[in-house]
Amino acid sequence: MNARQWAGAVRWYLRELTGEAEYDRYCERRRRHHPLAPVPTRREYEVLRTLHRETHPQGRCC
Repeated sequence: MNARQWAGAVRWYLRELTGEAEYDRYCERRRRHHPLAPVPTRREYEVLRTLHRETHPQGRCC
């Protein structure tokens, strides 16, 4: 594995870890399924995500 591949793997991991990739996937899905609807900003997305978590709690054992 060369330095470029290693850096790409680290970048991918950090984006997955921080949730940045999740927002990008959401934007792609939103554009694909609702092409005329505006895409929320990252801040708006985080607010929507937090509201959804609060209204739809999931119990976890671990």
